[in-house]
Amino acid sequence: MCAGEPPSLPVGVSDPDVLAALAAYVKLLRASRAVLGRIEAVLAQEGLTPTQLGVLEAVLHKGPLTQRELGRKVLTSAGNMTDVVDKLEKRGLVHRSRVARDRRSVRVELTAEGEAMIRALFPRHAGQIAEAMAGLAAPEQRMLETLLRKLGLAAAALGG
Repeated sequence: MCAGEPPSLPVGVSDPDVLAALAAYVKLLRASRAVLGRIEAVLAQEGLTPTQLGVLEAVLHKGPLTQRELGRKVLTSAGNMTDVVDKLEKRGLVHRSRVARDRRSVRVELTAEGEAMIRALFPRHAGQIAEAMAGLAAPEQRMLETLLRKLGLAAAALGG
């Protein structure tokens, strides 16, 4: 496309509502990637992925959780959760144990080292998220939160 040319329509799409949804979706992905890219770079300095941080944060704030519960909280598959917890355990940040009443379940809890790390890291992490989100004023962030919750619930209701 050359400068001054009108933007072309996506192949086979002319419905204005579909075009609006597509444009919003692309902007949502781009904004998400920009914010996440900033956060991932900072976490990488600590040797953590966003999912690993999510596990540490969830266990700090909710107490010991099973891997299944953690997977639901940090939105990852059971297989990926096993890998994430393996890596955190190898670093000495979490400890796993079988749940007595259901030996198929594995409970994850913080070690003293893990708790110290996440307590020191989380306030900085939250501040970095606030910086990354500073393109929106606080009322706009609350509105975005409301809109994204509504979008998520509606998409989940569609199934699949």
